[in-house]
Amino acid sequence: MAMKYWEYEDAPLKEKLKTVNVKDVAKIFFENETEAYRFATLILEVKKAKELRLKNVPKHIPIATAKRYLDFGVEVGLLKHENSSYLMTDRYSKPFKNIATYIKAWQESEGEEDLAIQFVSARTEKQGKRGGASTMHSKQQEKSAEQNP
Repeated sequence: MAMKYWEYEDAPLKEKLKTVNVKDVAKIFFENETEAYRFATLILEVKKAKELRLKNVPKHIPIATAKRYLDFGVEVGLLKHENSSYLMTDRYSKPFKNIATYIKAWQESEGEEDLAIQFVSARTEKQGKRGGASTMHSKQQEKSAEQNP
């Protein structure tokens, strides 16, 4: 996790609570811009829809990736998983009091957020296939199928 000074200090926290956004929530847990973007996208979807099922995950995030990030949200106490759905929750202990206060303020905020502006340098496209049958092998199978109907 990428802990920052304001997450423990009361005065900077009060300043941060004036303008809450999902980017700061995601950046608490992920330093990498792309990872933070994916996590932010998913928890924002949970917040908007009140619950999120894996079949309703945005198309640009693979299901396995979404499951990994949503399960991480459950592990850190931001989400809960019930009846095949992910829901918002707030299960934080005292050391994370200020983080919990910030996240709670974000959950209750009504403002519209644009992730494309907040995560400018994140890779937002779906990642290509890794491993498995090569494209050369697949093309050969297609040709043989066309020749031998």
